[in-house]
Amino acid sequence: MRASSIRGRASLTGMGVVLALVCGCGNTTNGVAPGSSRSGASSPVVPVVASTNVYGNIARQIGGDRVKVVSIISDPAQDPHSYEASTQNRLELSKAKVVIENGGGYDDFIGRMLDGSKNSSPTVIDAVQVSGKAAKEGTDLNEHVWYDFPTMRKLADRIAAALAKAAPADADTFRQHAKTFKERLTTLENKEQQIRAAHSGAPVAVTEPVPLYLTEASGLRNKTPADFSQAVEEGSDVSPRSLRQTLALYTGNHVQALIYNQQTSSPETEQVKKAAEEHGIPVVPVTETLPPGEDYIGWMKANVAALKHALDT
Repeated sequence: MRASSIRGRASLTGMGVVLALVCGCGNTTNGVAPGSSRSGASSPVVPVVASTNVYGNIARQIGGDRVKVVSIISDPAQDPHSYEASTQNRLELSKAKVVIENGGGYDDFIGRMLDGSKNSSPTVIDAVQVSGKAAKEGTDLNEHVWYDFPTMRKLADRIAAALAKAAPADADTFRQHAKTFKERLTTLENKEQQIRAAHSGAPVAVTEPVPLYLTEASGLRNKTPADFSQAVEEGSDVSPRSLRQTLALYTGNHVQALIYNQQTSSPETEQVKKAAEEHGIPVVPVTETLPPGEDYIGWMKANVAALKHALDT
């Protein structure tokens, strides 16, 4: 989302939408990533601040028990564009050695907090900058890069390098964890290619651009009118004409699935969801932040599996 990136317009239901403070993603967490071990010869624990629990979880997987992660946003009711930093958040940011933000206008509060912080030495990682993506002429950049696995592959290396700078004695551990994380990403990318092989060119619709990197990598065509998804993304009114065009996708069975962002429920998106369900079109729920008890890979694995199941049905 651009104008309201993580909103709480409605009570959220369904898979992975009741958010909690999960390992490495809520408040302050230490933990052990897969394959990590504690070592008395290690550097001091590295303090990390992430704008959302998505990036907090990835940092934890790479840092293991050698990082202390604070994720500022873990609740969809918190809007990054109107977020007011708490004293505790400011304190944590002032001590951070590594700061991870999404960028692209999604979580500008991080920059504002850093500007007001006495911390002048953290390594700041901007996921959109890491992605190397740029908006096409006449369009806005889709800033939801955590749904883009190649970007997360680059991000893993960048996080490992930043942690190694802060804790050189643990550099090999961080690099190994990043390697493991990227191997797990490869599994997800293979699943996308399976969808592409079976359903290349299949028409789908979305309520907003959140999952479009996933659908594009899977070879699917987004049929949603641009002004509809833009209005939903910005939290503005959907025009009657745009709503009629969008509803026609379902009443005319012109799409094979609706990918529905459950964190931006509105009367218009609920109407679209109802139309899809009434016409037998599968609805695939997605979210922007981690569900309770999940890590990033598990969360994305469920998203890819749900999309594949909808298209296979």
